[in-house]
Amino acid sequence: MFEPLLYTLRAQGVGVGMGEWLTFLRGLKLGLASDVDGLYHYGRSILVHTEANYDAWDLAFTAFATGLELQPELRAELERWLQDPLAYDPAKGVGDRSFEDLDALMQAFRDILEQQQEQHRGGSRWVGTGGTSPWGSGGRAEQGIALGTEPGNRTGIRMADARRWRDYRRDKTLGVRDFKVALRDLRHLVREGAETLDIDETIAESARNAGEIELVFGREKANRVRLVLLLDSGGSMAPHADLVDRLFTAAHEVNGSRSFKTFEVWQFHNCVYRWLYKDYDQWERIPTADVIRELTPQHRLVFVGDASMAPWELFARHSAGAVSGLDQLRRFREKCPATVWLNPDPQKWWSHPTVDAIGKVFRMYPLTLDGIRDAVRYLRAPV
Repeated sequence: MFEPLLYTLRAQGVGVGMGEWLTFLRGLKLGLASDVDGLYHYGRSILVHTEANYDAWDLAFTAFATGLELQPELRAELERWLQDPLAYDPAKGVGDRSFEDLDALMQAFRDILEQQQEQHRGGSRWVGTGGTSPWGSGGRAEQGIALGTEPGNRTGIRMADARRWRDYRRDKTLGVRDFKVALRDLRHLVREGAETLDIDETIAESARNAGEIELVFGREKANRVRLVLLLDSGGSMAPHADLVDRLFTAAHEVNGSRSFKTFEVWQFHNCVYRWLYKDYDQWERIPTADVIRELTPQHRLVFVGDASMAPWELFARHSAGAVSGLDQLRRFREKCPATVWLNPDPQKWWSHPTVDAIGKVFRMYPLTLDGIRDAVRYLRAPV
């Protein structure tokens, strides 16, 4: 009966090997999980090795453990039974009805649903509220299934359904805050700012001089990193417009706190050709050669685009004496070795001639939490 859990986990991208799965099954035979709550924690401890996959486990466990299908009429009746819940009375103790395994628990639940005809509150047998039966809301039981929105004990199904580990996923799409945190890590502070009094060093030096004041001056820390964003606009990037806008907003907010020595944003369509645009819609543009001429090894370039286009757009020269889009990208790489390309498309879609070609010019990373962390780590490295 547990095979659906294995397949659902793998569908969520959690790599469960046969050794782990057999260990999981042996533990079940030994009685290491006697209820849904125990199964939730036991299964996660054996089959999941990083908190980044806890959310995937919750999704898979919820799909597996709540597989009981109810007829619409019965579901509506069940919801009515759980309305106006009765508060739990601690004097009632805790329901101690036990089940041999999850199969037995689910079968008993089905049997109760077939027999019950009305709402129950505070009981020990029927589906209800505030009682000690194995199923209901707001009560207490050693084993069972929590229903409704106010469960008393947080059983495995309810914990899985809460999605508490959603923010720990490494493949989640980034928001403004994620971008801001990652971009701040690009800062490279050196003492090259204005000269100021160093209070800590002044105190330390005065102490070493037996109390005679010795003023120590130093220079403020300034960021040497010059950040340039180059954003693909329009066309196949339309589905990613909100994501790119969040990156744009985050970069501006980070720069507003003087995190970078300089900050520029340019737009292009599919690939960089003769022109780069301050505003692609308004046709506000500047020759690409002028932008490249001003770049230095201190610049950190971040291209954002799906890199997917018709091959001729990347490889062809569009006029006499012109360079191809690919050659133009190589010129950026020659001026700024610390350059990356962030791709918002899933990596399974990257098998494309133009994506492959661009990936050979720049390090390409996915727009995921892990992807942007890896990109920032690469940009911070000495070049």
